[in-house]
Amino acid sequence: MKVVAGNSNRALAEAVAAYLATPLTRCNVRRFADMEVFVEILENVRGEDVFVVQSTSFPANDHLMELLIIIDALRRSSARRITAVMPYFGYARQDRRAAGRTPISAKLVANMITQAGADRVLTLDLHAGQIQGFFDLPTDNLFAAPVMVRDIKEHLPLDNVMVVSPDVGGVVRARAIAKRIDANLAIVDKRRERAGESEVMNIIGEVEGRSCILVDDIVDSGGTLVNAADALLAQGAKEVYAYLTHGVLSGGAVARISGSRIKEMVITDSIQPTEAVRVAKNIRTISIATLIGEAIARTSSEESVSSLFD
Repeated sequence: MKVVAGNSNRALAEAVAAYLATPLTRCNVRRFADMEVFVEILENVRGEDVFVVQSTSFPANDHLMELLIIIDALRRSSARRITAVMPYFGYARQDRRAAGRTPISAKLVANMITQAGADRVLTLDLHAGQIQGFFDLPTDNLFAAPVMVRDIKEHLPLDNVMVVSPDVGGVVRARAIAKRIDANLAIVDKRRERAGESEVMNIIGEVEGRSCILVDDIVDSGGTLVNAADALLAQGAKEVYAYLTHGVLSGGAVARISGSRIKEMVITDSIQPTEAVRVAKNIRTISIATLIGEAIARTSSEESVSSLFD
């Protein structure tokens, strides 16, 4: 087994390699003067089972090109099998045509990864489960729920909690967390007029006097989360926490979360945290390195990955 890392999240790749007791394969991923990506694999990978750890997070296009070129370099170096390990799959929010004359970019990115030469894909909490079908390759979609549940049990009293989905589309994800901690479920009914802007219409469920845990896959601008927290508190919630898998946190999102009434927001390190995230008073990061590492180990030894979540 070989583990190769791009530049998107080196810290996570190193933690995964440490869990597997396998040093990262030496490779050179750099830019020419015009920012063209160049990759050179500095070790023999002929006949090896290679896992490329690379989130396509900001800057998404640069990191996607790194992934594609690393895969091509490995394929041309006679790697036996190449698995694209994408803790965060960028372009996942473009999974359907929401309006006329728009692309389905998630499918396009899946095609590019396939054509580059990947043999399988390993990812985490896809924004939409049907994206697995966009790949003409075996695709394993891991879930951060076990990691989140463990953290919730360690940090929060469970006798008065309510799990909340910030929108109707995230109900299945929130229900999975609620079931594991034996909590009730509430739903925020929101209206989205345009990307990055949403308005809370109703709270479905009795949240008065409860400690509410908002659960979602992605936090980008933070507007939906802050609005949902304000609506829950207005309905009598005692306090609001948030657990999210992918901390995209673009623009002024960190400042917006820091200035909000969310008591604590917990994100995974699927996207490498920025300095602003690390110093934010109410944002905490938990690691998914063990989860990713175990999935890689099971994939390499041809064992069940889905049993991780039984």
